[in-house]
Amino acid sequence: MIKKPYLIAEIGINHNGDVKIAKQLIDLAKKANFDAVKFQKRDIETVYSKEILDAFRESPWGNTQREQKFGLEFSKKEYDEIDAYCKLMKIDWFASAWDLNSLKFLENYKLKFNKIASAMIIDKAFLKEVANQKKHTFISTGMSTLNDIDQAVEIFKNEKCSFELMHCVSTYPMKSEDANLLTIPDIKDRFGVPSGLSDHTLGIEAPIIAVALGAQIIEKHFILDKKIGGPDAHFSLDESEFSEMVKAIRKTELMIGEVDYSMTEKKKKNREFSRSLFISEDVKKGDFISYKNVRSVRPGHGLHPKNLNEIIGKKFNCDLKKGTPMSMSFILENV
Repeated sequence: MIKKPYLIAEIGINHNGDVKIAKQLIDLAKKANFDAVKFQKRDIETVYSKEILDAFRESPWGNTQREQKFGLEFSKKEYDEIDAYCKLMKIDWFASAWDLNSLKFLENYKLKFNKIASAMIIDKAFLKEVANQKKHTFISTGMSTLNDIDQAVEIFKNEKCSFELMHCVSTYPMKSEDANLLTIPDIKDRFGVPSGLSDHTLGIEAPIIAVALGAQIIEKHFILDKKIGGPDAHFSLDESEFSEMVKAIRKTELMIGEVDYSMTEKKKKNREFSRSLFISEDVKKGDFISYKNVRSVRPGHGLHPKNLNEIIGKKFNCDLKKGTPMSMSFILENV
């Protein structure tokens, strides 16, 4: 069982095809106390049509979509380096597989988790292959209808594969008014599974609010420096934003706590600052107790205020000075 909320640092393709940058991002995620880093794995020729790959796209890797996308993909040797480095740094890693070849490729590393990207949730055959691995899976719900989510849930439940649904809006960046974070608790109630957020908003507010709403997984894109560019740079967090977000999430988690009405030692100690009944003017034995000579004031050393109406009209059994904490023992019995 993973701890909650489980924080995933989405490296994605922000490494720009450079394993050294990937390692620096892993260092940053570890320093910021994230639980895992996530990459994206594609077999380019399988995922995209020839038309898309041949289309013009100016980039540091060339002038076609094919050159750009191949430039961002790591080799087996580079993934071996990443696997070894994450083990050294004691941080989980996994990747979104965008095709069956990539899914099989990732099996080489015996990873704890699978991730289904938003674009893959409608691919029933692919979902079955993932679920058949019986590996805990994070499923992003962006680009999906309610029927698509129902289908994914049915497949994973039938295969008895544990999973969690992550609310996601697949716009980059996502506008604040499109976040609809109330979907997070609705997912949990509707489908009976843990829910989380795969976030594409600018800033750190959405993940913090999501945790307050019960999100148990948070995924957020990050980058070493937005100036280095890349397809996802404009909606990714930099180092300072990243660290600030983690601190705020962990503080939010701490503050949420649990339902608790118990009288703890701290609460008992602080009861002295609450109100209680005190003698508000000098009284003589036989005087009637009234709203004038007994009042509810601070501190909480006297009789509980709930007893005030009960004792009004009764008599004092002794002389008392103003400022004395009221007690039931001061009341004349059988009157």
